Amino acid sequence: MEEIFHAGEVQKRPVGRACISVGLSLLLSVIILASQGCAYAPGGHISYETDSPPIDDLVDIKAITPELVAAYRKEINGDVASLVPPELQQELDDYLYLVGPGDILSIIVYDHPELTIPAGAERSAAETGNTVHPNGTIFYPYIGSVRVAGKSLDEIRRLITNQLSNYINDPQVEVNIAAYRSKKVYVSGAVTTPGTLPITSVPLTVLDAMSQVGGATENANWHSVILNRKGGKQEISLYALLRQGDQSQNLLLKDGDVLHVSTLENQNVAVLGQVRTPGNLALGNERITLTTALARAGGVIETTAKPSGIFVIRVQPPESGKLATVYQLDISNATALTMGTHFPLQPKDVVYVTAAPLARWNNVISLLLPTAVLPITISDANNGLQDL
Repeated sequence: MEEIFHAGEVQKRPVGRACISVGLSLLLSVIILASQGCAYAPGGHISYETDSPPIDDLVDIKAITPELVAAYRKEINGDVASLVPPELQQELDDYLYLVGPGDILSIIVYDHPELTIPAGAERSAAETGNTVHPNGTIFYPYIGSVRVAGKSLDEIRRLITNQLSNYINDPQVEVNIAAYRSKKVYVSGAVTTPGTLPITSVPLTVLDAMSQVGGATENANWHSVILNRKGGKQEISLYALLRQGDQSQNLLLKDGDVLHVSTLENQNVAVLGQVRTPGNLALGNERITLTTALARAGGVIETTAKPSGIFVIRVQPPESGKLATVYQLDISNATALTMGTHFPLQPKDVVYVTAAPLARWNNVISLLLPTAVLPITISDANNGLQDL
């Protein structure tokens, strides 16, 4: 019933269908206006048209199964210790230092002091030795210019002995390197003392180089050490080498190599969706599993998450021809979380927990409810003004 004031009299009249229709129309109008409110607010609308490119063919979907996680068990347990690979062992066995421009040779001819410049407390062997000229030669008494670049110490000793034998009876010659200056390796990035390391007659490996520069710093990325060699790049894992004993990461360094140890800025995993504390998890030099990441994000919200909707999105390198690989874990049976404990995450992985259909519908309803009660609120406010 509706009260109508007319000529000082109060008349009561039943509310007709027309009034109800007007109310429903007003309600729908307000809902539509509310949903399009940003279009009428100054600066609140951007008009654009775009077509999303199809990416289904660029994404591989793989289920996280016992067979898949079995391949990761060694990585998680660190059981990858190995002996020196045969290729590296062969390189070490065949290693021979060859003299180059800038090296300083120490040449001694026994019983002939006039051919040997003595070194002592005031002058080192490097100061008294024979420097290899840029053209690869040295000058030696009696025999003149001798080409030594590209030769081993034993080859140089025989060469000088043969030429001196024309002037000296049965010369006894010894050749050593007083200073190594022709070949070097550069170590840069997050290490204690970055700089250059000379290549000597003793083979220099990645492990040796890291030891000589004082090791990696606290903010060093042990999982991504880049070896630049003649325009090419190779990634080396100090984590696998030092923590797991993987000798396949220990390479023989060569002249001109640049060993760069990067930092940890991009070493994180994003955990999004139906978890209690979504956000980034910093990995550092640690490697965590899918189950650990979910636990650190506060766990899955059981009332809203879809049990079969736990995904790990991993970007693939350009040469693979794929955009990403998506790994799916179904925890409808909670024991499936044990598979997550053997699935290691990699930097820049995205863990996404989808919402269940009912939860998505509840979200829609929660967005509509404030709009639906808006006309009532306006009506109440209007009545209040009339009362005043």
